[in-house]
Amino acid sequence: MENAGGEKAMKDSGERMTYESGMLREPDTDKPRFDLMIAEGIPYDAQLLTRFAVLLAEGAKKYKDRNWEVANSEAEVQRMKTSAFRHFMQWYTDEDDEDHASAVLFNILAAESTSYKISQSVV
Repeated sequence: MENAGGEKAMKDSGERMTYESGMLREPDTDKPRFDLMIAEGIPYDAQLLTRFAVLLAEGAKKYKDRNWEVANSEAEVQRMKTSAFRHFMQWYTDEDDEDHASAVLFNILAAESTSYKISQSVV
């Protein structure tokens, strides 16, 4: 939806919540809850999302920033799926030579993103 100036208009459900301070906000009902991805009581460095971000930083140093985003074929998606499953098995069997849980997330992210781009002819 665009406003009169051709820019994207702010969505408005018409509903408002009023806080004690007087601040108004739309309710966040039925919106994604990214905050629930952070486990309470787990230190920052031990959070899976932090470890995942570290893996991405290491991959960027090894290959280059966003290298995985150039993938554009089903063969690459299959390679990502194979890697995800191998890392899952290594995680499941408690191998600790690297962060296999983060590697599973990475490969699923890469495979899902590449599959989406292929399905939308974005590649």
